[in-house]
Formats: sequence, C-alpha cells, structure tokens
Amino acid sequence: MRREYEPAAAHRPAVREEPLVEEHLAADWPTQFGRWFAEAVAADLPEPNAMIVATADAQGRPSSRTVLLKGYDERGFVFFTNYASRKGREALENPYASLLFPWFAMGRQVVVCGRITPVDRHVSEEYFRVRPRGAQLGAWASAQSSVLPDRQALEDAYAAAEQSFPAEADVPLPEHWGGLRVEPETVEFWQGRRSRLHDRLRFRREPDGGADRWIVERLAP
Repeated sequence: MRREYEPAAAHRPAVREEPLVEEHLAADWPTQFGRWFAEAVAADLPEPNAMIVATADAQGRPSSRTVLLKGYDERGFVFFTNYASRKGREALENPYASLLFPWFAMGRQVVVCGRITPVDRHVSEEYFRVRPRGAQLGAWASAQSSVLPDRQALEDAYAAAEQSFPAEADVPLPEHWGGLRVEPETVEFWQGRRSRLHDRLRFRREPDGGADRWIVERLAP
C-alpha cells in the first residue's frame, strides 16, 4: 500500500505543478490556507472543509474526531459544537487543540496547533440562525457524547424538541451550544513529494514585545 507522491497529476488538475518552496509561499498563513482551500474546492474534493480535531483531557488523554470548518481569518479556525460533548469539555479542561485537513487526493495536508477559545455569543447566534431547522432541533435533542439506551431515545428527544418549538417559532440557540476558535501557534503546509522527501513549510508565531510575528520554517520530512 505504498505509492509515490506527485506534486501534480492528470487526476489532480487543480494542483500547481511547482513544489512547495519558500519563494512560492504566501506572505502569511491565512493567505496560503485560502489559496490551498480554494484549490481543494476547485478539485471537487468531498467536504474540503472537513478537519480532524484532536483534543486532550486534563490528564492528557487524547481524542479526535472529524468536524466541519465554518470559518477562518487571521484570528484562527472556527467550528461549532455542543460544549458538553467530549471535545467541548476537553476544550475547557485543557484548552489546546490540533487540526488536520487531510486533502489526500491532492497529496496535501495542513496541520494547525494552537489554543482553543469560545467565540463570542453573538457569533454563535448568527451561525445558529442560518442552520437548517432540523440541525437546530438536533442541537436541543442530542446530549452529545452521552450514553443512550437505544436509537429510540434519540428519536423521542427530537420529537420532544419539535413539540417545544413548533414550525412557526424560531429555534433559539441552546446555552450549551456554540463556537470554538483554534488560535494558531503553528500552521504547517505539507506537500507530498517523491521518495518521501516531502515539503513541509511551517508558519510559527513568535512573541515579539507587545506584538506577535510569524516566521517560516522548513521541517524535515
């Protein structure tokens, strides 16, 4: 199950032919991420905004799961969840996370490490309002990560949510649900290359007096 990585191939037309080298890197990580994300979308990858989120509890025991990126800017990457879920609890107990965007079909990965902070309540409210109604009701019905006796218990909870919020009424944002932002300390761009001599360029935040500056480092594959 070994294959060679190619910077570009006929079945990956959206990938630029040049390798990932410093002179082709954007000046900052948000621009570089936006460039690669746009190429992943153009390549018609399934759910290009899917990312693996790894957290750890207060004892350092890790867990990971796939969630959907819902926004990013120079402050970081945002996703939404039930704060009482396993990832939500771990984000409060041990507020650090790693994100992985696995764009395997393009021979690319992006790896982010940084601190987790809840987003402002109004940001969660704005996003919750544009969710499909079924997803809004699901946020009330599912006590995420808790043990269920059977599937019917979940169906009953959803039916109860439908009764609580009839079709003509807006579904309010639950107190236990909202956004989390991963504020990057490092953002690594990984491009597969032949003979496992992959390109790895990492933006690393370095405190500089009252402001932060970002340096670019090449990592050994």
